[in-house]
Amino acid sequence: MLLRRMPVLSFLVLSLALAAALAPAPLLAQAACRDGAFAMARLELYFGTQRPGGAPVTEAEWAAFLDEEVTPRFPDGLTVLQGDGQWRNSKGVITKETSTVLVILYDPAAQKDAAIEDIRAAYKDRFDQESVMRVDGPTQCVSF
Repeated sequence: MLLRRMPVLSFLVLSLALAAALAPAPLLAQAACRDGAFAMARLELYFGTQRPGGAPVTEAEWAAFLDEEVTPRFPDGLTVLQGDGQWRNSKGVITKETSTVLVILYDPAAQKDAAIEDIRAAYKDRFDQESVMRVDGPTQCVSF
């Protein structure tokens, strides 16, 4: 009797595994938060500050960009970090430069993908950048 059920059990296990693998990432990443905490999506954007001609993005230019492009899309809060980094561009040249890292925690149900992509496009256009790196982290529990 057990031998007849083995194909059925195997099929069920395989079906469950496949369903888990195909489930949307936010469902898998949804954190079970403790009392008083809630789930937030974590985003990091990495902005190079060196223009192709060599002129850096100034602090005043960054502040204006933050005020005009980022804050209206994410008014609830954000963190700006400075760092030294390097990257290889599309021509294979390694560039060392100061980077600005923007960290934003936001409601994952808020459908913010278009806002994030608008920020990236605006920075690339305004400061003649080849790319702005986007890192989407797992959903995290946040409390204040």
